[in-house]
Amino acid sequence: MNGKLFRFQDFEIWEKAIEIGNKLLDIADDLEKRRLYRFAEQVRGASLSISNNIAEGSGSSSNKEFANFLNIAKRSAFENANMIIVFEKRGLIKSKAKDELLKDLEEECKMISGFIRSLKK
Repeated sequence: MNGKLFRFQDFEIWEKAIEIGNKLLDIADDLEKRRLYRFAEQVRGASLSISNNIAEGSGSSSNKEFANFLNIAKRSAFENANMIIVFEKRGLIKSKAKDELLKDLEEECKMISGFIRSLKK
């Protein structure tokens, strides 16, 4: 046994979502320290939504249903990208952090799109 109990644990898109989520949760922690609680809560929810939807979708009974969850995960990545851009414009995160996260989110979106295409074959 490889220690992985759930199907989603084998997906590179889930691994990448966890990696991105951890970076976003660090930003949420920093926002909370600045007493920007609403921003922090929004980032937490949206950051977890990417990996949560991949995980939840992996338990679907059909590829079509799984693809719908993956689309939600991708939309959550877009939501996170928007917040990161706004936060940088407001001086809440550094430009370098924004650029790195946007690159990660773009890569995740491409990976999710590829995964969706593979489900339709």
